[in-house]
Amino acid sequence: MKATSWQDRVLRGFDLAAERYDRSARLQRSVAWRLAELSRREGIPDGLWVDLGAGTGHLAKALEKLHPGRNVQRIDGSEAMLRGHPDDAEVLHWDLTTGLPVWSEAPTLLASSFCLHWLPEPQRVLQQWIQRLPPAGLLAVALPVKGCFPQWHESARRCGVRCSALPFPSSDDLLNAIPSQQLRVMRRVSYTVTSPSLPTLLKPLRRVGAGTSPQSPLPLRDWRRLQQGWSDRRSDGQLRLTWVIQLLLIRG
Repeated sequence: MKATSWQDRVLRGFDLAAERYDRSARLQRSVAWRLAELSRREGIPDGLWVDLGAGTGHLAKALEKLHPGRNVQRIDGSEAMLRGHPDDAEVLHWDLTTGLPVWSEAPTLLASSFCLHWLPEPQRVLQQWIQRLPPAGLLAVALPVKGCFPQWHESARRCGVRCSALPFPSSDDLLNAIPSQQLRVMRRVSYTVTSPSLPTLLKPLRRVGAGTSPQSPLPLRDWRRLQQGWSDRRSDGQLRLTWVIQLLLIRG
């Protein structure tokens, strides 16, 4: 399956953001560590461990830190992101929209953080990843889901402008893709960030390459209306924006 122009735009966005990604990816780093810690508690069999959509390697680094001596293969479609990994890291440039690579041994861990929602038909992709697990293998996934950015959606409705936020998959659709007997951990966590203005509130999205959207950009006048009518402000005027993250651990 050939990547669409939308996926091409996504990869270009991450290529351009690679050098500054780590300076702005505090949320992504925090979620990666949380997913790695949950995976350790669940128990990961020996064998090949793979970080899908590794970016600059937050999840792989966390897994290796928690399991000294363990190497995690890092896979990503962005060559620029992979160039930032240590020289001794095992990296593979691979377009995940085409499916998973063929390994000489089945991975006992497939882990992915902030990647699945960028792929076409995340529910179908999740099913494919589950099918590649060996018995007792582990799939660990974290991604933003429907319910993210409620302030943005509500403000757009109140102001009568189009919400240009990236649409996210729903937790229900993802859970429907998982055989119930294989689901081991299911958690939804929220993270709220604040900023004095809408441009600075959304700036981290652009700086980590996540500003790409299948929707057309809003005109400046609509951004100004959103800024003035933002639905959630602290007493000091700071604007709030909330992420909703789904974490899943699935056994083979």
